[in-house]
Amino acid sequence: MKKFIAYCGLDCEKCEARLATINNDNDLRKKVADKWSKLNNITITSEMINCEGCRIDGTKTVFCDKFCQIRQCALSKKYETCGECSEIKTCKKVAMVIENNAEALKNLEK
Repeated sequence: MKKFIAYCGLDCEKCEARLATINNDNDLRKKVADKWSKLNNITITSEMINCEGCRIDGTKTVFCDKFCQIRQCALSKKYETCGECSEIKTCKKVAMVIENNAEALKNLEK
């Protein structure tokens, strides 16, 4: 499993928050913060957009580190990704990602 595949199957190498972090791109941080604020109906500032990847050591966004139910569940079960879980096809937590992202599901099935 690629180290930049998140617990939910998303590819962190393509994540705009990670790209903004590794490229120190403040314009992209603002764009991501605005988009995530609208999507989640909460206030996310550009200063919160710092992440090096979900499953690797290093900086994570506050959401990914503390509030992502998918990440917290996988960590508690000591799974590398949700692909190891026997409940993946019925899990409501990961469903919000894999039902809308065929690539994420494919990454978890590898």
